[in-house]
Amino acid sequence: MPRSKGLGRGLSALIGESPGISSTDGGPREVPLDAVIASRFQPRKDFDEVELEELAESIRKYGIIQPVLVREIDGGYELIAGERRLRAARRAGLSSISAWVRSATDVEMLAMALVENVQRENLNPMEEAEAYQRLTDDLGWTQDVIAGQVGKARSHVANYLRLLRLDPRIRDWIRGGKLSMAHAKVLLSMEDESQRLDLAEAAVVKGWTVRELDDHRIRLNATVKAASSRALDVHMRQVEEGLRRALGSGVKVRGDGEKGRIEIRYRSLEELERLIEILGRSEDVPERFPV
Repeated sequence: MPRSKGLGRGLSALIGESPGISSTDGGPREVPLDAVIASRFQPRKDFDEVELEELAESIRKYGIIQPVLVREIDGGYELIAGERRLRAARRAGLSSISAWVRSATDVEMLAMALVENVQRENLNPMEEAEAYQRLTDDLGWTQDVIAGQVGKARSHVANYLRLLRLDPRIRDWIRGGKLSMAHAKVLLSMEDESQRLDLAEAAVVKGWTVRELDDHRIRLNATVKAASSRALDVHMRQVEEGLRRALGSGVKVRGDGEKGRIEIRYRSLEELERLIEILGRSEDVPERFPV
């Protein structure tokens, strides 16, 4: 899908440069606060209460410095960008808010809401991951297109999308700020989901740093590998013993579960011929060996 021009340049692109989202009149206007509804496409779910109160206090003193962006819908307005200002204005007790009124389709609304939030770094890691997924699912954007629109490297987009593979409990801890993106990268390097969840929970409960989490991951991997090696050794000894009983000769199995060799000892020509008889004679092996 081709890139939508202007979406990657922030709010200013919408105020007059974007061909898809156009102005309905000249400048901003005062619109009733109770006539403005939140955007259905807002990717941000969590708003810091302290920051909202600080912004509300600023609005009480100085008013709305930067207008919000809305579109007309069903006799009222739907927010395109500026939900923090909208919420803070309501807290401040305003009855109206300064707004740019623009025309926008649902697709343009979705693209703008997601891209703008990512560019402003207003989203927590899970919200950002979900925003990228919506751009993929709803707009058909590839990771390359998303990266270009939000001004991030493609690897950045890919890494955030990987967060969606994590257990829902881990995703909630990331969303709530109990685990960082760096913690998540350590966890994603683990293949066993049960061990990943156990370490994630320990990191939250004990407040591990990223380095501490990675140290525990390394120790856990070493413990699991050692236990697996011991189990394999026991199995190999059982295989050896079974072959000794079946062949009536000394047998040594060397290697691991993927590759190796079996050594069968014999002490005389007669014993060798007996082993050949047991294992099955090949046409290339003579019935008897020269004495």
